[in-house]
Amino acid sequence: MDKLLKEIGDRRGRQLGETLKEQERFRAQYWKEKDYFLPQRLEWRARMTRHMFHLFPEESILEIGCSKGQWAGKISESNGHTNKISAATFDKSDFAHMAGLSENIEPVFLDAFPGSLAGRQFDYVVGWNLLTDDNCGPLLMEVKKLLKPGGRLLFFDANPWNPYYIVRRFLSRAVSFVLRKREEGNSLNRIDLFTILSEVGYTGIKILPYDFVYPPIPRFLLWPVQNLSLIFENFPFLRNFAGSLYIFAQKPPVEGAQRKISNLAHHAMFKEKVSIVVPCRNEEDNIPSLVENLTGCFGDYIHEIILVDDNSRDQTAGIIANLGKKDSRVRLVRREMPNGVGRALRDGFAAVTGEYALMMDCDFQHIMPELTGLFDAVADGADVAIGSRFSRDSVLLNYAFTKVLANRGFHIIANIFLRKHFRDATNNLKLMTREVLDNIHLESDDFAANAETGLQPILLGYNVKEVPVSWINRSVDMGFSSFNLFKTGPNYLRVLWRLIERKWQGKAITLPKK
Repeated sequence: MDKLLKEIGDRRGRQLGETLKEQERFRAQYWKEKDYFLPQRLEWRARMTRHMFHLFPEESILEIGCSKGQWAGKISESNGHTNKISAATFDKSDFAHMAGLSENIEPVFLDAFPGSLAGRQFDYVVGWNLLTDDNCGPLLMEVKKLLKPGGRLLFFDANPWNPYYIVRRFLSRAVSFVLRKREEGNSLNRIDLFTILSEVGYTGIKILPYDFVYPPIPRFLLWPVQNLSLIFENFPFLRNFAGSLYIFAQKPPVEGAQRKISNLAHHAMFKEKVSIVVPCRNEEDNIPSLVENLTGCFGDYIHEIILVDDNSRDQTAGIIANLGKKDSRVRLVRREMPNGVGRALRDGFAAVTGEYALMMDCDFQHIMPELTGLFDAVADGADVAIGSRFSRDSVLLNYAFTKVLANRGFHIIANIFLRKHFRDATNNLKLMTREVLDNIHLESDDFAANAETGLQPILLGYNVKEVPVSWINRSVDMGFSSFNLFKTGPNYLRVLWRLIERKWQGKAITLPKK
């Protein structure tokens, strides 16, 4: 019986390997003959992989159907060649061309799936145009076995609702019928994919339309379409016609297990010199994990963690006080009414005693690896590093379309009238030197203060660098943000108007601190 079951399993593995080989071949052919945006797309999706997974250096990645390893190479490059990557191809001729990849990439040839990978497990599995109505269920079941508990997958696949895909599929079928060739498998829609992933046992499933930069758009329109794509991807209804879907899911973790974090503090210049300022209002659920992740990843940098309790109604203050008893670097600053992010930041800044100040929100607890880009930028000479949610290399999940429009509109106006170029000065994720902190003055009492912390250093002539980061809307277990666009939006415009007026009149950009 065991022998019979093994034979059946081997046969299924070979059949699945054949379908994956065909999909890999179809994709390679499309890359070669059609996709003249491929170099840019490889870069974008490599960085998206880094941001979606928030990669730590020792974590492992498997790419299925890697062709010559182009994408694996870009993923490795995006994270400084620090991750072990297994790049698996089903084509022997492609396997022969993979010898030149970096040392951390392991070339793997497969004649079945999982084939020689059986019994191994990885932190992440990625793939590109592999899922079809013929192989989706069996492939996702095998991928789940290859993932460690809590591991995640990220697949990119053609969006069957995309008009260009529909036309291309029709012509491909016609050619295949005339020449009696095997045609490419059909891509699945979001509902079918979600159903199959759920039935296989994945959790945390996200399937969203992505990427409006695809042929037959002319190459000379790359820049404007690249920037418009961010808006289109969040535009209700229109986003359904994007060129691709990204499929993100997780293998259920072991109950009570926590993700292992790494020491990411590699610059001696920041050792015990960084003050971290975090406004907190009703954040009792987020603060313990935020402090744990900060100290675990950047403990060597931390001079102090200033947690400003902005008149919370829950146990925020008590939790901060208890954390301070365990770690003297954790400091509680308590505020009374009236509350407001601007007021909390002013009080937090006044308490800073370190040589560098990192400001952030409580819900940035999951993006610790991305903070390395801020430290790298300042180490390279920047006075201020801003985490940009709106670069083409960033990831935006569940961002309200009204906020996208308001943010883009604000920055277009600011760029024009301030005669500066920046994409996201309003994100409350900034690292700055003490000199910059001492020379800015916050006049706003609410969220609009985030615009001041970004715009004032730019207008004061400091070297400000934007670093791509991801932005993922709060999940239910993290609580809800109190940000209200219609209440706060006009205050952002008031901040901008004050700075424009002072710049045009030749007045000081900031007022003296009281």
